[in-house]
Amino acid sequence: MSDWFTTFFSGDYGSAPPNWPAMLLGLLLAFACGQIIAWVYMLTHSGLSYSRSFVNALIIMPSIVCLVMMILSNNLVTAFGMMAVFAIVRFRNILRDTLDTAYVLTVIVIGMATGTQKFASAILGCALVSMAMLYLWYTAFGSRHRYDLIVNMHWARSIKEMDDLRRILYRHSWKAHLASQRSHEGYEGTDLSYRILMRDSKRVEDLLTELREINGVSRVTSMLAEDESEL
Repeated sequence: MSDWFTTFFSGDYGSAPPNWPAMLLGLLLAFACGQIIAWVYMLTHSGLSYSRSFVNALIIMPSIVCLVMMILSNNLVTAFGMMAVFAIVRFRNILRDTLDTAYVLTVIVIGMATGTQKFASAILGCALVSMAMLYLWYTAFGSRHRYDLIVNMHWARSIKEMDDLRRILYRHSWKAHLASQRSHEGYEGTDLSYRILMRDSKRVEDLLTELREINGVSRVTSMLAEDESEL
């Protein structure tokens, strides 16, 4: 029985005997940090493609990397063998969201930290990255909101007689940009398209009503302007 026990554990001894409590702590900590990062990802994800398997990968990847680092730490021959294996096996997965790459790198680094028994670095790094991701999500950092509304209308009068129109637009908006002005020979009037940043987003209907009451204005339509950042 003792010979079987010795044979079973003899392969784990390299230049130094393994620290089993530290290994167990590292694997559990890697799993816990992976859970935290996955929860943050689930809360902050706003892209078009949500993958449950990707979330599961965020949880298990730190433990795998941690185990790899533990295996390589005590045996140089195993390290070179592992490099050869990873050179043969290629993992191809296209990440549709750029931010997903940051999550993957985060869990890999956490796994490396726990695998090399840098437990404090793993906990601190997990906490700081999680807070940074939550901050970016909560503040919508990087998004640009220039306009609330796109208003299209037909103007039947001369372009030089648009003072009444401009007066109403500027009374309801902080900024009104004439994005498009189309007219051609044989076509009566001009088609106008404005991008508007409202002073009060709740008064869109008031603006449209006043525009329809202007002499020369017809076919007033509106649509909400989308945010300029990617989903």
